[in-house]
Amino acid sequence: MEAYVTHFEKEQIGYLEFGNPAGNSLPSSLLIDLEKQLELLSNSKNINVIVIQSTGKRAFCGGASLSEMKTLTNLERATDFFMGFANLINRIRLLDKFVIVRVQGKVVGGGVGLVAACDYAIASETASVKLSELSIGIGPYVIEPAVSRKIGNTRFAQLSLDAHEWKTAVWAEQQGLYTAVCKSEEELNQKVYKMASRLAGYPKKANQDLRKLHWKDTAHWEHILPKNAEITAALALEKATQDILKKL
Repeated sequence: MEAYVTHFEKEQIGYLEFGNPAGNSLPSSLLIDLEKQLELLSNSKNINVIVIQSTGKRAFCGGASLSEMKTLTNLERATDFFMGFANLINRIRLLDKFVIVRVQGKVVGGGVGLVAACDYAIASETASVKLSELSIGIGPYVIEPAVSRKIGNTRFAQLSLDAHEWKTAVWAEQQGLYTAVCKSEEELNQKVYKMASRLAGYPKKANQDLRKLHWKDTAHWEHILPKNAEITAALALEKATQDILKKL
């Protein structure tokens, strides 16, 4: 399987799906495609709600592509890479449609930010989470506003410091990152479809206005996320970080 992003529409629900044989990690190309196709779904008059999902069963998202991080050699290129996450999160933030995320497997780093940026997260009980950034010499700067908005500053600090440790799906649900945790793939699919169908059936204007209310006081993300991308980029170019990446 080659890395891909695709989208389709069904019953007023827009589906955005991605996949990458490298643990569903996100290189620049996938980040750009995710943002572009998300905009296409947002502009469609035929859909009222969006579902983000990935392929496979083991991992929902492996975060930033480590193989691409190893190739970063200057600040401009490194900033562009991490801006992929900033742009994607800001795109989700500005949508006028609710976004449900189907989390069928483990979530690492930037993938946690993607989940946190969505409005409603339904996960498998195998969907453990980890912010591993500190262990490789960087930090979860770009995704911090999204994650802290969902689970609070204290839990974000705990998660970012426990960079070596997986937190269970139940832990993620208890902190507010996940809305529900399912015991089987069948239950996961049913809950995602049921919630998406329910939201799709509500009046568009009501959905739009409520989503604006949910996302109040986040306009400053337009400036904060790019600044945080620059901070992350500078750390990624540090010799200590590059030495760690070479061993991975």
